[in-house]
Amino acid sequence: MGHGGNVIEELVADHREVDSLLGKISALPKGDKERRRLADEVTTELVRHAVAEEMYLYPAVREHVPGGDALADQELEDHAGIERTLKDLEGRDSDDPQFDELIQHLTSEVSEHVRDEENRLFPMLAQACSGKQLDDLGDKIRTAKKMAPTRPHPSAPDTPPGNKLLAPGAGLVDRVRDFVSGRGRS
Repeated sequence: MGHGGNVIEELVADHREVDSLLGKISALPKGDKERRRLADEVTTELVRHAVAEEMYLYPAVREHVPGGDALADQELEDHAGIERTLKDLEGRDSDDPQFDELIQHLTSEVSEHVRDEENRLFPMLAQACSGKQLDDLGDKIRTAKKMAPTRPHPSAPDTPPGNKLLAPGAGLVDRVRDFVSGRGRS
């Protein structure tokens, strides 16, 4: 991930990328080993995306959008549910009967979250912020995704300052684990 553009363009591109990956998983036969690899890729992309939103998007929503606290709180609640599902999915083989149930649940959670962000939150943010503010947020989101964890950490803080302090360290540890295990290599 790292598509360019303002924050909304960047995050919508992420949404389409994750939708595509989930579609590829669903298109493969149950038990296919490629489904596990794709699930790891979805997990990496979703975790990076969520951490970046938690670090920069939701604080901006709180600051600029009327009623932003309630909106941001709801989005954080959605993230927590998705992260718990990712944690349950982590390490399950593609032939595990719960793998398919978890993928279906994840797809539903992500779809609902994306629909809410794109139809409600993003238009409100676009109205409340200048083009420069949206561009600056896009840059911050891209930078954050590069340093973000690649694995779910459901008990990690999801609001500043805790998330900004701990996410880079967790990201480094995750990238080392990924390198050693070969996770994320096609």
